[in-house]
Amino acid sequence: MNIKKLSKGRLTITVVIIVLAILVGIVGLRYLFFAMAHETTDDAFIQGHIVSVSARLDGHVTGVYVKDNQWVEKGDSLAEIDPNDFKVSADLAAAQVAMAEADVERSLAQVGQAAVEAKRAEKDYNRYRKLFDANGGVTEQQIDNTAAAAQSAAVMLEAANKEVNAARARVVQAKAAYNQAQLNLSYTKICAPQSGRVTNKAVEAGEYIRTGQPLLMIVPREVWVVANFKETQLKNMKVGQPVKIKVDAYPHRKFTGHIDSIQSGTGAVFSLLPAENATGNYIKVVQRVPVKIVFDEDPNETKMLSPGMSVLPEVKVK
Repeated sequence: MNIKKLSKGRLTITVVIIVLAILVGIVGLRYLFFAMAHETTDDAFIQGHIVSVSARLDGHVTGVYVKDNQWVEKGDSLAEIDPNDFKVSADLAAAQVAMAEADVERSLAQVGQAAVEAKRAEKDYNRYRKLFDANGGVTEQQIDNTAAAAQSAAVMLEAANKEVNAARARVVQAKAAYNQAQLNLSYTKICAPQSGRVTNKAVEAGEYIRTGQPLLMIVPREVWVVANFKETQLKNMKVGQPVKIKVDAYPHRKFTGHIDSIQSGTGAVFSLLPAENATGNYIKVVQRVPVKIVFDEDPNETKMLSPGMSVLPEVKVK
């Protein structure tokens, strides 16, 4: 009786071991087939455009109209710089334009007077010349005087025309200054250059800001994945291959995408201090190549994906 029980126990253990071995074999084969047909890496992150908004003028901030992480549309007001000084500059520039245009009108009037004087002097000279040639009714000195007067009037007319051109140039210059003043006035209203979420806000009402000072950043909706694959993984990788994307923030959801492009160069080549392999002792290190993966559908329709999030891409290469 004990022998029969022992035999049954051994048989049961043997069956269990065989079943486990079969299961392990099946799992192992599935993993092997998966590994042969897919490439994956944990060195992958969500990327996106990050638009930096900076000041284009010096001045005091009179108002900030957005909060951290607020969604804004392109053209929405973000902040405002005190516009009073710039309004004064615009008014002065407008006055300069009016004065320059008045100078043009004055110069044109002088041209008209000079033209009349030049024409009169030329007629006097022609009349005196005819009288002198006909019967000598005038002296040679009178001829010389009328010729000099005609020449002087012509010179004055030419000078008046040049003054008109100079006055018109001053009008162009004054209008350019006025346009710049109006442009500076428009810069006092800081608007969103693109739709997105406000991040890294570093401005408050009452601060004095400088030209070029970063005020905040806007992160648009569009995102993609940059996966840094080892160079040994690129053998069968091509543009257009399908990718399953697992985001660490949403472990129960898988997104789909495809390879958009493969960078022409490893990440180390474009680093701030690239390695100089021709100096010192050389140790071979497997390099990584950034691969851009785009989503097939907008992931932000259902989930919020932001630049910097970790992801796990699986590229089907076979």
